[in-house]
Amino acid sequence: MKVKKSGGAGAGAAAAAAARTEEELGRKALIGPDDVLGLQRVTSDYLCTPEENVYKIDFTRFKIRDMESGTVLFEITKPAASDDCDGALLCAFPEREHNDKKDIDPNAGRFVRYQFTPAFLRLRQVGATVEFTVGDKPINNFRMIERHYFRDQLLKSFDFEFGFCIPSSKNTCEHIYEFPQLSEDLIREMILHPYETQSDSFYFVDNKLVMHNKADYSYSGGP
Repeated sequence: MKVKKSGGAGAGAAAAAAARTEEELGRKALIGPDDVLGLQRVTSDYLCTPEENVYKIDFTRFKIRDMESGTVLFEITKPAASDDCDGALLCAFPEREHNDKKDIDPNAGRFVRYQFTPAFLRLRQVGATVEFTVGDKPINNFRMIERHYFRDQLLKSFDFEFGFCIPSSKNTCEHIYEFPQLSEDLIREMILHPYETQSDSFYFVDNKLVMHNKADYSYSGGP
């Protein structure tokens, strides 16, 4: 298992990328890392389709732990027989039976809702272990850029390299998130307004966007 620290940057460093809008990127045939680094707010829709995951990257397990105490804060594993969440970061909701393929949401599994306690916002370093499989194509320069926002304010932009993945392999990697220090006023607002903290996770192979997942967060300690 590889352990990697984020090459992430805060709002100031991220501002070095040319500003982009979601509408501009929606008109592009190819979306690259610099494009999403220029986004100024969370996206309202997905910037690629599930079919663009031609490498059949499938995230099957996800665990978050506090690096200081080792406490596991969140863990989920994809059901072995799931088809609905193919290629998804997490399968966050119970699967539904479908009698008609037309009823299947093409974005099922590309969104996850996290519920944490207020103490999460005071953590300094968190480890996120991901387990994923790939299809029969080799993957070069596999990279994830994850951008976190509260309302329209960029909190942090994380940047991780997965490297090369051999065909038909199962891989495990732990990414280390170093959280920014938040003001007490901002922490209070994030606690009082659940799910207004959101993130976009963009996955690239050879600098081409192939997957896009979304999440939102509550820090109120309940649903």
